[in-house]
Amino acid sequence: MPENPSVVLKESGYLATIEPDRFVPGSYQLVVDGTPQSHVNLDDPSQLFFEYVQRMGNVIDLIGDPGQPITAVHLGAGALTLPRYIAYTRPGSRQQVVELESNLVDLVRENLPLPRYAQVRIRHGDAREVVGKLPAGLRGSVDLLVIDIFSGARTPAHVTSVEFYRSAVSLLAPDGIVLVNVADGPPLTFARSQIATLGSVVENVAALAETQVLKGRRFGNVVLVGSNASLPLDWLPRLLASGPHPAKAVAGAELKTFAGKAPIVTDATSVPSPPPARSIFQTGTRRD
Repeated sequence: MPENPSVVLKESGYLATIEPDRFVPGSYQLVVDGTPQSHVNLDDPSQLFFEYVQRMGNVIDLIGDPGQPITAVHLGAGALTLPRYIAYTRPGSRQQVVELESNLVDLVRENLPLPRYAQVRIRHGDAREVVGKLPAGLRGSVDLLVIDIFSGARTPAHVTSVEFYRSAVSLLAPDGIVLVNVADGPPLTFARSQIATLGSVVENVAALAETQVLKGRRFGNVVLVGSNASLPLDWLPRLLASGPHPAKAVAGAELKTFAGKAPIVTDATSVPSPPPARSIFQTGTRRD
């Protein structure tokens, strides 16, 4: 691999760079517009570094029977961290990835190649548009839908609305799970509105995050877990026990109180997620 390979992304114009992790041999992070977006351990794809990705991995581990293959759709590619994780921990899984920035995918696949055993199909295009064009056989049969869409450090407005969520979650099997990565800071206005919006299209929602983030004391990532099936009550303590720590999980009446009177986002009212302070995510630092 050339030293710190990079490319200017065609759609956003941001610079994307792959940098080696100085502390973990065989590991790399993808940095886009100065924001670390993904971390990959090529020697051990089961190792998840960023805290929010670990929380997603903990949920994925609880889907179905341990180690059994699943059908997964990922909206947003990054460095393909979770597709690698699923391919490694659940051999035989069928996965589809949707990514707008085609030359980002080229950069990642050339320098951080997927293992040969990974059954991952990558589709290029805007996530919202591609979701509506996915094969009919996928609709209603997806065990896991991951929504982790960022342009630089912000989630675009058009993938935050109730119209988008309705289209996306129509892919889910009756007991399928959707995971949404929401980045926000005090007073968590964006996160609360995303909870309300996702909760308007699926029966059950939970939120997982570092304690200080959910208390509205600092910027960070909130993982939303949604399903039309019941989320077993024993999930939350198991997820909390799995780390990373300190952690907090909110569901049921507590989540409704947390969301408060946050409005459901529509296409007409949608806005991008708030930008973090540049001091939070700097090249060479590690993202939560």
